[in-house]
Amino acid sequence: MREAVLSLQQIRRPLQRSLDEAKVAALMASIAAEGQKEPIDVLEVDGQLWGFNGCHRWAAHERLGWTTIRARIRRATPQVLRMHLM
Repeated sequence: MREAVLSLQQIRRPLQRSLDEAKVAALMASIAAEGQKEPIDVLEVDGQLWGFNGCHRWAAHERLGWTTIRARIRRATPQVLRMHLM
């Protein structure tokens, strides 16, 4: 596993999550003031990046107008990706 700063547009987010708007607002304030404390986790499968967690951190970055996000990247197989898509 490695950590990197990634463009939001590099990461595919195939699952739509319900957002707690109060949590997004609190994260926006925290990230704007102190930066991102915890990276999101991303799977790398055949050169493509897939994000399944960190939806509130993702939304906070996007709404702040930030184009990048810190992420932990873990290489995975297509089989692991399929499990996440179920």
